Amino acid sequence: MMIRMIQFLCISLSFSLYIANIAIADVGNMPPTKPLIQLATTASSPISNVSDYLISEKLDGVRGYWDGKNLYSRSGRIIAAPDWFVQHFPKYPLDGELWIKRGAFEQVSAIIRKTKATDTEWSRVLFMVFDLPTETTPFASRYKKAENELTGVSAYLQVIKQYSLTTTGVLDADLQAIIELGGEGLMLHKKTAFYQAGRSQDIVKLKPFYDAEAVVIAHNEGKGKFSGMLGALVVENQDGKVFKLGSGLSNEQRLNPPKVGSLVTYKYYGLTQKGTPRFASFLRVRTAQ
Repeated sequence: MMIRMIQFLCISLSFSLYIANIAIADVGNMPPTKPLIQLATTASSPISNVSDYLISEKLDGVRGYWDGKNLYSRSGRIIAAPDWFVQHFPKYPLDGELWIKRGAFEQVSAIIRKTKATDTEWSRVLFMVFDLPTETTPFASRYKKAENELTGVSAYLQVIKQYSLTTTGVLDADLQAIIELGGEGLMLHKKTAFYQAGRSQDIVKLKPFYDAEAVVIAHNEGKGKFSGMLGALVVENQDGKVFKLGSGLSNEQRLNPPKVGSLVTYKYYGLTQKGTPRFASFLRVRTAQ
């Protein structure tokens, strides 16, 4: 009887240790907390007092957060950047964008999602810094510090150029020039604003069109030149509006369309009286970063 009791206790102890090890492993594999980053709002009316802002190009890259040791995505996933890429990054946090060039969002997105992208792939990427999250000074001062301390420290680290304008006419002309060069738009950051996590009215996205996300709920078969391919995606946005995205899709995407249930980004030019996106067209598949 005593032998059986000892055997039972040993089995129970072994099982408890096994469960404990699983729990420890699970904790180790838990995703990190999302970085507390600042988010911009989209301009809904003409910008007044343009001189109150510092202005930069809106880059079509992937948001990145450097905490002094590791590079994270907006969702809190560690980005597997090679050691040589971050070797000369500072020991304090940076907020920025992983970017290659205008129109190369898909390429940089694919690279940062890989657990082991090649050195050749990473050598194309730049970390474009636009803020210092832990600095408790106005944005204009944070920008000066970033320029003074980060310029030239790494071939893979750049501070996004900020500049001032005085009139909305010049601002509109700059926006048009950026669009003609293949850019997305402009970012306006109030000079006196402090860094604050969450959506901020002090940072404004200025674009010739809006973009938003929707879930694919069905596929419509194509006709005519699109016979045998996808004609349009039927999607539902966050406001519950159901509509079609028939333009903006490449032939490759029509042959291999985004799956039902996937999240896509679309662009549009305001809303109709019914609240449906006007002239909505497909922009890209939204991938978790």
